[in-house]
Amino acid sequence: MLLATLAGCRRADRGSQRRLYSLYYSYSMSICLRYAGTRDEAMEAVNDGFMKVFRDVSHFDPTKHETSGSFRGWLRKIMIHTAIDHYRAQEKHQHQQDLDKTAYALADEGGSALDSLSYDELLHMIHQLPPAYRTAFNLYVIDGFTHEEIANRLHISVGTSKSNLSKARAHLKDLLKKTSHHAYAGNVG
Repeated sequence: MLLATLAGCRRADRGSQRRLYSLYYSYSMSICLRYAGTRDEAMEAVNDGFMKVFRDVSHFDPTKHETSGSFRGWLRKIMIHTAIDHYRAQEKHQHQQDLDKTAYALADEGGSALDSLSYDELLHMIHQLPPAYRTAFNLYVIDGFTHEEIANRLHISVGTSKSNLSKARAHLKDLLKKTSHHAYAGNVG
């Protein structure tokens, strides 16, 4: 089914494009939501990403790998890069808060508040990070980019990438600490 849909997309068949969009919309949205400030921004990135997919689908060669898995990887890469492009465009148009003032320097405590969090709760915490921290965290921790790749893609220095990741981790530790404190206080009361 995917091969036929991709073949139709290569011919710019609208029905095939709709099928591909429907099949991979949720997957694409889950990627873009990690980088976007709002659901509307994520939707815009998804739509732009699919425009790139439709434009470049002829560059995807399904004969090289198992089609479904390799297509997901190819699509994932396009969605990540599109979401980053949107992030950079938003950064140019927004007044930046002083990120150093929002950083938290916390001691590393061996607590395991993370064990009690659901995936959705963790994503919610990541989404609370300032945009620069959230982007560095997502790219490095979740998507596996190196600091050099992040710096190149975001047009920042490697040091800034490392600093943003460190500050994101510190901020998340603070959020985890608050979450575990609230959970403990709720159980005691």
